[in-house]
Amino acid sequence: MKIIVDAFGGDNAPLAIIKGCAAAKAEHDNLELILTGKEDIIKSVAEENGIDISGLTIKNCTEILSMEDHATDVVKKKKDSSMAVGLKMLADGEADAFLSAGNSGALITGATLIVKRIKGIKRPAFSPIIPKAEGMFMLIDGGANAECKADMLQQFAIMGSVYLEKVMGVENPRVGLANVGTEDHKGDPLRLEAFALLKETPVNFIGNVEGRDIPLDGCDVLVTDGFTGNLILKTYEGVAIALMDKIKKVFKKNAKNKIAAAMVLSDMKELKNTVDSDVYGGAPILGAAKPVFKVHGNASDVTVRHAITLTMNYVETNVIKEIENTMAQINLKG
Repeated sequence: MKIIVDAFGGDNAPLAIIKGCAAAKAEHDNLELILTGKEDIIKSVAEENGIDISGLTIKNCTEILSMEDHATDVVKKKKDSSMAVGLKMLADGEADAFLSAGNSGALITGATLIVKRIKGIKRPAFSPIIPKAEGMFMLIDGGANAECKADMLQQFAIMGSVYLEKVMGVENPRVGLANVGTEDHKGDPLRLEAFALLKETPVNFIGNVEGRDIPLDGCDVLVTDGFTGNLILKTYEGVAIALMDKIKKVFKKNAKNKIAAAMVLSDMKELKNTVDSDVYGGAPILGAAKPVFKVHGNASDVTVRHAITLTMNYVETNVIKEIENTMAQINLKG
């Protein structure tokens, strides 16, 4: 299997990317990794940090796409950036998948305009995996499409359901529609129309899910428009950070609490691991015609390694073909 990785995407690039790729390559004999970016910098960073990159291929690029660049710069102003070159290589069939921890908007734009969309899919969606009370769930769309129509939400449900079952191993995943109430008649016109469509869609649709039920195992795939989804995602992240900070302050309050903290240290580390983004690595850009994976922007080398493993599963389980088949079923019924 051949995977392209953007060596200059993310807050900790290129070191974390190079280190994560080297570790992934050491784990998988059947894996070929291609790093896109400025070759001289990649080689010097590897040498300075004692990283063996002899098993990695480098595709030299002359530009770097930053987080401050406009989303369309990936197809207009910076066509020789590590992200643009990697996406073009994927589109041309030079690899099986592409990963980047870089500019999210640019990656969505590039996946749409360079790699193109799965036949029948109107818009690719950002699909982060998020921890809940037990296990995890997928939020789709997490921010790629601020304005959506009901049939787009229907497509998000299909894509999320297929990915969760094939890649994450969730049997018959429960699909819920983010809404202000659980009753069938709740919501604005978009939610009402989407609800009706989802009832007729070949997924395990369980109905509306309220905000308070999202972290309490409300569903396995949470479907919403990108504007609402991004608010849910950022609020979820903020509450988790605030809660962990409050727990730390309680344990540091006095000598008695510090002793108690030492007694439950292993349990606290286990709790931290349950909300650790490194475990899932990032999120697929579902709807792209070929596997494109968005790695967390603050990715460590561990994050990158996990993201590569997930991407390998994404390719091996043929998720895109499964989505195409389900879309064909709906089109035939229509």
